[in-house]
Amino acid sequence: MVITRPEMEIGRYHWMYRSSRPHRYHHVPALRGNISPLGIQGCFECCIKCLGGVPYASLVATILCFSGVALFCGCGHVALTGTVSILEQHFSTTASDHALLSEVIQLMQYVIYGIASFFFLYGIILLAEGFYTTSAVKELHGEFKTTACGRCISGMFVFLTYVLGVAWLGVFGFSAVPVFMFYNIWSTCEVIKSLQTNVTVPGDQICVDIRQYGIIPWNAVPGKACGPILENICNTNEFYMSYHLFIVACAGAGATVIALIHFLMILSSNWAYLKDASKMQAYQDIKAKEEQELQDIQSRSKEQLNSYT
Repeated sequence: MVITRPEMEIGRYHWMYRSSRPHRYHHVPALRGNISPLGIQGCFECCIKCLGGVPYASLVATILCFSGVALFCGCGHVALTGTVSILEQHFSTTASDHALLSEVIQLMQYVIYGIASFFFLYGIILLAEGFYTTSAVKELHGEFKTTACGRCISGMFVFLTYVLGVAWLGVFGFSAVPVFMFYNIWSTCEVIKSLQTNVTVPGDQICVDIRQYGIIPWNAVPGKACGPILENICNTNEFYMSYHLFIVACAGAGATVIALIHFLMILSSNWAYLKDASKMQAYQDIKAKEEQELQDIQSRSKEQLNSYT
């Protein structure tokens, strides 16, 4: 009988510690991948893998888009309400004169609600598409294969984002119009304040006529404000808030344009990646088919050679 070295070590252990009970040794399966000896993946490796699956470019564009749309919709809605109040109190006291303008502003407020809802959903969809086409996410979910439908959807997002970007350029330009109007009124008020010390030039001769902008008809009464009346309008809280809210809304529209341009670059690169991945997938399928055919030929040749021998 031959005693192996492990049996000698176990016997020496029991001889040194006689009070101990015999131990049973179980087979430990081999470790694979990045699994720790406890059988649980390390927390650090898991966090790194999850962070690697985040499309940071799409995430930044989504946050910028949400911020820009929120500023434009929220500030624009409040500023339009303040503008109607200023017109009713100081430039058009008859309701019939600005009835059309009130309906247009109310319609624009409803459009703002629709814009906010649409871009909330569209931003989430584009962020999900960014997660879908991120290479790190493909590794997390196993083998990735492109399809014609996936490439078509990516191309559709590119076209739709381009159209929305062009439309928001128009919105950005349109949102600058009320800023220009309020700036003219504010600058006129500053001129009136600077002329208060000059007795030779009375401030009553300096006026602002809102009718020349075309937002109210020419028969609106009074239609214009001059001197101290105009200065009082500029000192009201409604004018101050509406002016600055229109500036913020214009900035929000500009941020949305930048976000859509960012999305357009991301979607274009993702579409190019999907196109290259489809070609690589076709090449790998052909290569695997040829290798399988070669293995079949080799196996048949070995069978024939064995039959001859």
